[in-house]
Amino acid sequence: MTLFPTQPNLPPQATGMRPLNVPAPSPSANASAPALSIDDAKRAQMLADIIRARFAQTLVGQDNLRESLIVTLVAGGHILIESVPGLAKTTAAQTLATCVSGSFKRVQCTPDLMPSDLVGTQVFDFASQKFTTQIGPIHANFVLLDEINRSNAKTQSAMLEAMAEGATTIGGQRIQLPKPFMVIATENPIEEEGTFNLPEAQMDRFMMKAVMTYPNADEEARMLAMLTRRGADMIGPDTLTGDRITVADVEFLRQAARRVHVADAIMRYAVDIAATSRGAGTHPIKGLSALVRLGASPRATIALIRIGQAKALLAGRDYVVPEDIKAFAHEVLRHRIMLTFEALADGVVSDQIVDKIVETVPVP
Repeated sequence: MTLFPTQPNLPPQATGMRPLNVPAPSPSANASAPALSIDDAKRAQMLADIIRARFAQTLVGQDNLRESLIVTLVAGGHILIESVPGLAKTTAAQTLATCVSGSFKRVQCTPDLMPSDLVGTQVFDFASQKFTTQIGPIHANFVLLDEINRSNAKTQSAMLEAMAEGATTIGGQRIQLPKPFMVIATENPIEEEGTFNLPEAQMDRFMMKAVMTYPNADEEARMLAMLTRRGADMIGPDTLTGDRITVADVEFLRQAARRVHVADAIMRYAVDIAATSRGAGTHPIKGLSALVRLGASPRATIALIRIGQAKALLAGRDYVVPEDIKAFAHEVLRHRIMLTFEALADGVVSDQIVDKIVETVPVP
């Protein structure tokens, strides 16, 4: 099925469109950030290899998911994982948590889960005649929200505050979440009974949305061989061997990623991708408004740059190239593009829109 009419990549002058007027950042914007050294780049690669070695003990295949988790961790964002049951969503999240010597909590989301069950509550102590604060499981370095779309709207709003502001409010008292803080949420796309659709505001807070697919026959056979050798199905720090990284290492990775150089042309490229999803951009796509009712927000542009910096760092570079942006364009944009009812009725998916956007926007 042809989604869009054929449209050559013409320069902005030929289409009658003005190029995006994106002001170049002032030279003083990054003056305080020191340049990334070669030693820091090598250390970042070494830490990433430690994480990958831990994943090799728990996951077979799913390289895209592994890299999405690692890049999101380095970029300082949150990730949403979608797949049918039994494709190791929870295992992947637990593996990432066991790679770091930080705290990990898992929350099984249900319709009766209340905000106090997640963030904490105040309990009256009769001995002291005072209220004491008991913090909830979201106060951890890594929080797995399993089947997040099963939680009700009130609980989802509590999650939104934690993800957006890095803090929670309990009884009027604001409590900062530990650093680093990362939410790994999972959702099942095929079950609708007892589920609540995530609002667009909360979907936008996830830096990435990874979609898992079934493994091939060879990968499934290797998975069974790995399980029989290991002798245990449960994932835990005691069942895995090899080095782990510290919370300080994660903070180093995040600070190092911020120091990766982003050229003005790369920034304009990210802006152009997001603007094209909204029907604008230097090369607007004809007929897009009939398929997309809401494009990517400016937060998507920020995510593209942060992900690009993390990808470049893990590749051992101190600068971002267009391929770093394109590598995770689908993960960054697919949950931020809202399709029209007509597009949904025709079986169009957001990944097809992203394909067209990446194909249309010229690479600097």
